[in-house]
Amino acid sequence: MNTKNTKLTILDYAIIALTITTAVIHFTLVFPSALFILNGLGYLAQLAALYLAIPGLPFDRDKVRWALIGYTAFTVVSWVAMGSRIPIAYVDKVIEIALIALLILKGRTTAA
Repeated sequence: MNTKNTKLTILDYAIIALTITTAVIHFTLVFPSALFILNGLGYLAQLAALYLAIPGLPFDRDKVRWALIGYTAFTVVSWVAMGSRIPIAYVDKVIEIALIALLILKGRTTAA
């Protein structure tokens, strides 16, 4: 859990759910593609850095949140460049765009 505020909000649960969902989708795409597996692992690693209280790790949660936003945006742009048009990819892009929006919203509510 977050070290600053141990109580997770509905917004936090939504971010967690969307991140895990997109990671699982990437694990199943063109399995066993190393590219998609690494992408899914990247989502999970950043989610852990964002929410788990891991002693000794000097993560600034605000910077991790921005890194996850950038990572997600890069994934969306990469998908456009790759030209993959399978149906689940469209669903995943909606999830990723919603994830970006929620992460930005989380930053605004945390700063307020």
